[in-house]
Amino acid sequence: MDGQTMELLAEMICGDDQQKFPAYRSGSELTRFFQKVGFANLSHDGSTRKWWTLETLKSLSENNLKAVILRLANPKEYKADRTNTAKAIACLNDILSLEGLKVELSGITPQFKQCEPDFFVDISDVKDLQPLPKPDFSKLNIESKLSEVLSVRWTEVEICVNNGAYLSATILMGSMLEGLFLSVLSRNPKEANSAKSAPFDKKSGRVKDFTEWKLVEMIDVAHDVGWIDYDIKKYSHSLRDFRNFIHPHQQMLQNCYPDKDTCNISWLVVQATVNDLIEKLK
Repeated sequence: MDGQTMELLAEMICGDDQQKFPAYRSGSELTRFFQKVGFANLSHDGSTRKWWTLETLKSLSENNLKAVILRLANPKEYKADRTNTAKAIACLNDILSLEGLKVELSGITPQFKQCEPDFFVDISDVKDLQPLPKPDFSKLNIESKLSEVLSVRWTEVEICVNNGAYLSATILMGSMLEGLFLSVLSRNPKEANSAKSAPFDKKSGRVKDFTEWKLVEMIDVAHDVGWIDYDIKKYSHSLRDFRNFIHPHQQMLQNCYPDKDTCNISWLVVQATVNDLIEKLK
């Protein structure tokens, strides 16, 4: 299971965002939750709840991880509260959709179902998706030459979209995300390096040089330090997945072919990312 999926599951188990998730769990409640799944020896150690939960999930076998997920969808976990149970299943299915899985109730027993991996954004309120205006990259206070490079890439994305080169357009937009985040990290090293999700070099025990960070790590850190909101983090990871189709083998495995709608959605992600970074870093 993808590391980002695991992190979202950890966030759901902790339940800090009480508007999004059906139940908040303190440290002692996390211990009880895992014990109810069947892990009698697990006990929260007092560390940060989210990262303890994430490390716990990573340590589980596939079958044990599935048991945790099914417990999250079990009506008994919510004292048979129909509203919270429905909310839990909806959250889970949103998280699991890109894994090709969903959870359904059979009576009161949650079960896994296979489904087509899904990346859906509701654009029903958008009457006409036109090419977005080019962002003012200079407002990010990044290198002037990089602003020029990003501006040129934005123009090339427009050319690709207008000529049906949707895969190329999507890959270019993913590369723009990486350029944006790398520049912002380099301009704000103290905040970035102090983030709990900053990647460490196992040999030196120090935070890796920014040039060695993966895009997934850049996105996570940008969210952790408050530069981008949760929704931008989530959709940036989705765009990252599409950017990985620069590797033909990866595209073959996913059997996915970006189209014009994919490009329109990805454009919105890049634009929203720039907006968040400008607003939070001004």
